[in-house]
Amino acid sequence: MTDPKDERRPAGELEAAVMAALWAAGAPLTPVQVQAELANGLARTTVVTILSRLYDKGAVDRERRGRGYAYVPVQDAPGLTARRMHTELDRDADREAVLARFVARLSPEDEELLRRLLEADEQ
Repeated sequence: MTDPKDERRPAGELEAAVMAALWAAGAPLTPVQVQAELANGLARTTVVTILSRLYDKGAVDRERRGRGYAYVPVQDAPGLTARRMHTELDRDADREAVLARFVARLSPEDEELLRRLLEADEQ
């Protein structure tokens, strides 16, 4: 039986936990294996739903394993974060305004890092 508290957690939190389990495994996992890795009382159906949503979002890939699937992340954590940033940027028609506001809120350290990355990309 699942703890009702688990069912009320935000989907993003559950997705992050599932992704962390997949990254730690380093190999494709079935929903039952993910459920065991999480060890937090989530129902198998909840884990299947989360994995299906992650698959639909392109965050994981799956391969046939018996009658079901085994799931594997398509990118590491930084790659997935970058992908989400691009998705958010693509949602707004005024890319310049979005980027300007993003850069304006960077810490001086992050601004310098971004500057170095852009300069290295030009070479």
